[in-house]
Amino acid sequence: MSALSDSETVMEKANVTLKNGSCDDPDQDDQDENDALARALDAQKSASFYTDAAAYWDKVPPTVNGMLGGFAHISSADISGSDLYLRGIFKMKNPPGHGRAVDCGAGIGRITKYLLQKHFGKVDLVEQCQNFIDRAKENFKGSKKIGEFICLGLQHFNPEPNTYDVIWCQWVLGHLTDDDLESFFIRMGKGLKPNGVIIVKENVTSSGEVELDEQDSSVTRCEQLLLEIIERTGMKVLRNTKQPNFPKGLYEVKMMCLKPKQSLN
Repeated sequence: MSALSDSETVMEKANVTLKNGSCDDPDQDDQDENDALARALDAQKSASFYTDAAAYWDKVPPTVNGMLGGFAHISSADISGSDLYLRGIFKMKNPPGHGRAVDCGAGIGRITKYLLQKHFGKVDLVEQCQNFIDRAKENFKGSKKIGEFICLGLQHFNPEPNTYDVIWCQWVLGHLTDDDLESFFIRMGKGLKPNGVIIVKENVTSSGEVELDEQDSSVTRCEQLLLEIIERTGMKVLRNTKQPNFPKGLYEVKMMCLKPKQSLN
């Protein structure tokens, strides 16, 4: 993770600002959006962007409900949607293998336990919070499917070349600055096996803007910005799908399958 556990809080923040009891002032709405964007950009420039997030997650209990920001009830639908999506990836032309995957921002290993270990021979877990790593080690004690436990923020994670069939990144990339996210995708591309892919599963805003969560020190990007960052890193989006069956009132969640363009030649 990059100071994020398994997931940041997924409830969408209100985007309406009231003025004199009304919410229909377009000029005020535009100003509010500009202010929100400026705060999100400024936060990423601050040295405390990462340390504040780490401090937040250090206080979160190592439970499924803690990982999901109080939304443990969506876990089953989340895993079902991911499983269906991953099975579709394995049916593509030149699909990834089932050898080794890595769970980025693994938390206590919810995704590894209920999804990844069912599809791969080995799964590594990358997680910044030592408390979560310790709980994950307890959860998977004796498991032959678990490879390494790597206590590290994603801004520092640099896998060896030709290591992974699938790199799974879910509800964690909002804890990377835009620049660090670009660098992350480039490093992950080098860490893939020839048919390997990166799976991104992230919230996207409905406002079309970048939204800052000051509580856990993260940003939620609009889909357009996320796709622009991916494009700049030389990645191609092979599949872009919406997570189904989530309750109303949550952010839209998109699942994207990425592959380095050079590997498609």
